[in-house]
Amino acid sequence: MTARTPQRQQLIDLLTPVIAAEGYDLEDLSVTAAGRRSLIRITVDADNGIDLDGVAAVSRSISTALDEDTDGGDAAFAGPYVLEVSSPGVDRPLTEPRHWRRAAGRLVEFPVTERAGSHRLVTGRVKALEGSDLVVDVAGTEQRFAFDTVGSGRVQVEFSRPGQQSVDSDSELALEDSDSDGLDDDLDDDSDGDDLDDDSDLNFDEDDEPRPVGGLSAASDAEPADHSDAARARHKEA
Repeated sequence: MTARTPQRQQLIDLLTPVIAAEGYDLEDLSVTAAGRRSLIRITVDADNGIDLDGVAAVSRSISTALDEDTDGGDAAFAGPYVLEVSSPGVDRPLTEPRHWRRAAGRLVEFPVTERAGSHRLVTGRVKALEGSDLVVDVAGTEQRFAFDTVGSGRVQVEFSRPGQQSVDSDSELALEDSDSDGLDDDLDDDSDGDDLDDDSDLNFDEDDEPRPVGGLSAASDAEPADHSDAARARHKEA
């Protein structure tokens, strides 16, 4: 867990209401040195998750709050920074009630404290958080655990979750000849003989470059706004 330094706690106090105003929860915040700048990493989430538009909106609100925070020379953060806002990954530990609520339907492993003080590890599918009870399907049997006895949970990676259609190599991967002409439809669509579908030919651009695939995140490089002579002096010295 990230240490609660005074600067980090000031940023949490400043940005929690800003992020809440956008409809999200501040899940984590860290500040690390990145050359002459500081890297501020912020993780946000909501019951319905967050999309790229949401990440961009939160990033703008945070940047504005940081630039406008002067508070008589006791600002939560001063100096140039790079801001990175993202959604939580699947490896985020489940500690708060909202984390477990949002994990409904996921397979989770977590420790449970028994009455005698011993611990046992439970793996099951989260069904719901009802009052102070966590309801979990364990090997087909519904079990309830008092939330105050449940430790930090970890979502287990699944390649096929219940209710999702799995790939059948004999049916789904087979090529179907819809026009019954004895030829694969993929070959029928190739009118110029270049072994590519014509639709692909029309959409292909030699200048296109591959685009990286990543999680939901946004980064911005910002200099703090100068709101006072003292602030300008500090930036000049930097």
